[in-house]
Amino acid sequence: MIVDDNRHMRALLFSILHAFGFKTVQEVSDGESALREIEPFGAEIVITDWHMEPMDGIKLVRNIRSSGVDAVKYVPIIMLTGHSEAERVREARDAGVHEFLAKPISASALYTRIVRIIESPRPFIKTEHYFGPDRRRQDTGRPDDLPERREKDRIDAADEASADSVADAVSAA
Repeated sequence: MIVDDNRHMRALLFSILHAFGFKTVQEVSDGESALREIEPFGAEIVITDWHMEPMDGIKLVRNIRSSGVDAVKYVPIIMLTGHSEAERVREARDAGVHEFLAKPISASALYTRIVRIIESPRPFIKTEHYFGPDRRRQDTGRPDDLPERREKDRIDAADEASADSVADAVSAA
């Protein structure tokens, strides 16, 4: 499902998705229409613009994530926007989007985001203030020898290394 108030952007996304092999694509021009159409259409992915009236993309994402229908609640979402400031990326992530894509978009960038959603699905997390895909990627693409950024990760890595050393010593004895 494509959700964008700009007819030209919808047409571009439609063409790109058809070139990728998507057979059925639903287009809507705002968040309210998307909420009405998402379940009957059976959307398997939502690509939405951020800035729309009367309901913007962030409100749409929050409404999708709070849906009582699992097929809606768990749908992967890609957020498009002309604003790529770190604050916007965090806000989109914290609303529950899977991927973020700054405009102008390219077919290859969109393809990469779709493939990432399909090949590296992230588990959904539910807390008191958040429901959506795990905000930390499991496969960061970083070499194993890079230091962990979080204290807990460093402690877990040290504990794992100690456990491996003990196991090696036991098996050698």
